[in-house]
Amino acid sequence: MPKEGHYINRSNWLRAAVLGANDGIVSISSLLVGVTSAGMASGDVVLTGCAGLTAGALSMAAGEYVSVSAQADVEAADLERERIALEEDPDYELEELAEGLESRGVEASLAVEVATQMTDHDALGAHAREELGMFGLAGQANPLQAAGASALAFGVGGAFPLVAALVAPTAADITAIAAIAVLALMLLGGGGAKLGGAPVWPAMARAVIWGVVAMAFTAGVGQLFGTVV
Repeated sequence: MPKEGHYINRSNWLRAAVLGANDGIVSISSLLVGVTSAGMASGDVVLTGCAGLTAGALSMAAGEYVSVSAQADVEAADLERERIALEEDPDYELEELAEGLESRGVEASLAVEVATQMTDHDALGAHAREELGMFGLAGQANPLQAAGASALAFGVGGAFPLVAALVAPTAADITAIAAIAVLALMLLGGGGAKLGGAPVWPAMARAVIWGVVAMAFTAGVGQLFGTVV
């Protein structure tokens, strides 16, 4: 009998990768379309894109590092509180664990037996899973890994519209940037859905729609300021 294929174990890194790449594509393409609409010279457009790509990647890295560090601090603090509670009142913690199992459909007598066995095997791990919803102890959230992955994903995503701005003729800048951005968003949406075992077309559609909205709005702002200035 074939085994079930599950993709939920990919959700954390896939979410971070898709977020970073999508942010890179949408941010840089919108920036480039906006300044091009404002009438900026081609060389300055590319320079602006390079600055935006650098700043965006570093911003993503810093944001992920700070947010994941905060998550790791909360996890560590909760685990420490649980460890102290297990030492100070193990009977209450055992009862709490049994009640949690019972609330999920385990018979009362069996819940006590299962809770006892789980406590004997790994008390802190059992409470981390059942009470805190943490599958694994401290160290699951890695700030440096998250920062590096987000910066890399942003850089790869943002490189697509930037390359379009580099190689496109001046008259076709906006069209080339937008077209490459839409293509990149389609690949990102479809690829992310495939890796997550989800429907492809809805994922592609939402990535493209929101990206086009962002580019269109920024182009309008650029056109407005370009006309005024």
